[in-house]
Amino acid sequence: MPLYEYHCRTCARDFEMLVRESTEPECPACHGRDLERALSTFAVSTAAPRASAPAGPCGTCGDPRGPGSCSMN
Repeated sequence: MPLYEYHCRTCARDFEMLVRESTEPECPACHGRDLERALSTFAVSTAAPRASAPAGPCGTCGDPRGPGSCSMN
């Protein structure tokens, strides 16, 4: 079941809804069906803070000239 974000063109309200095949979405505020749909993005949360990424374009290859040096060859 995808989670969609909708914008109601009738009352200008934005809302989210889980949509099943048989679901015909309607605005929870005005019950309008003139909706604009966009696929929602999602976020991932962790309990531990992430380590900061190395500076430069990459920095993962271990090039002795520093992060991003190998991409400049």
